[in-house]
Amino acid sequence: MIYWLFQEYFSQGGLGLRIGAAGALSFVLVLLFGPKMIRFLIRKKIGDRPEFDHADLNEITRYKSTTPTMGGALMVMAILVSLLLFANLRNMYINSGLVALVWLGVLGGVDDWLKLRRSAGGSGRDGLKSWEKFIFQIGLAVLSNYVYRWGSASFLEPGYNPAHRFFLPLADISVSLPFVLYALIMAVVMTGSSNAVNLTDGMDGLATGCLLIVTGLFLVLSWIVGVVRWAALFNLPFVPFSAEMTVLCAAMIGAMLGFLWYNAPPAAVFMGDTGSLPLGGLLGYIAVVTRQELLLLLAGGVFVMEALSVVLQVGYFKLTKGSGIEGKRLFRCAPIHHHLHLGGWPETKVVIRFWILGAILAVLALGTLKLR
Repeated sequence: MIYWLFQEYFSQGGLGLRIGAAGALSFVLVLLFGPKMIRFLIRKKIGDRPEFDHADLNEITRYKSTTPTMGGALMVMAILVSLLLFANLRNMYINSGLVALVWLGVLGGVDDWLKLRRSAGGSGRDGLKSWEKFIFQIGLAVLSNYVYRWGSASFLEPGYNPAHRFFLPLADISVSLPFVLYALIMAVVMTGSSNAVNLTDGMDGLATGCLLIVTGLFLVLSWIVGVVRWAALFNLPFVPFSAEMTVLCAAMIGAMLGFLWYNAPPAAVFMGDTGSLPLGGLLGYIAVVTRQELLLLLAGGVFVMEALSVVLQVGYFKLTKGSGIEGKRLFRCAPIHHHLHLGGWPETKVVIRFWILGAILAVLALGTLKLR
């Protein structure tokens, strides 16, 4: 909408102005409508009830049972409005990003709603089954893969499509990617990122703060790989028209900053799966578009650590479980932020230290550009 005014009166579509406008609008929308959303969620009794396989953890998190969840819906709406107003809706990457935002937002909303309904009825706290969520997440990745790999051929130079190659970090090396392998990479990155952020969202401000840091890094990367001379300067793959992804990153950052205003310890609202699934999925999608999938592993090391702790905990428990023998645990509780909390770290200390770790990893990831 407003993009066309910028296109008419500013060179290069006023990208810098649109980045700032998208971020500012998302922030203001969440900040203004946050109190109304919180009051609505409280009135409807849409509150989370922490329930872990650890009695001590259940006890120390019991006070959160009255804190409303599904606040992520506000971030999804703010990002959506900002993109519709300030992004180039003819850009293929933006269109796919909008689909991912809505798709995963709805998936997370359904999962949250089922958890709350079953919790209120006393029949447990399970939402969608893991395999049910995986089906929808992989379906989105396959759709995005098709659009990105084949749709981009219509506006790229013949013989050049960055989606057909896999780029290795720290070196000017790339390998050809067959369609099946590329589809697998996109599915793993988007699904893994979505679920890793979801697992990290277990403490006030933890996932939001870490996401802010990594999304800021990918805003810079999106701009670099979208400008041919900058991409050449840093020895990165040039991805035509990907600079428009900076508007998406800015909208995400603005929305998360506004949400952190209410999610900072002690949280007045939780994002729930309604926020963590789409934000994590978008982060993975941006990494694939910019061809920086491996760099996401380093920059998003906190999310990797959280997800890996769960995998190790479950795997070790199953390996040591036998007939009549209860399995052993590597950690007091997984994800690892709960292990540290049970070990005596106050929740705010865990959150802030993870933010610091996330910032260090983002700086290291940015430093790899110089190494190239």
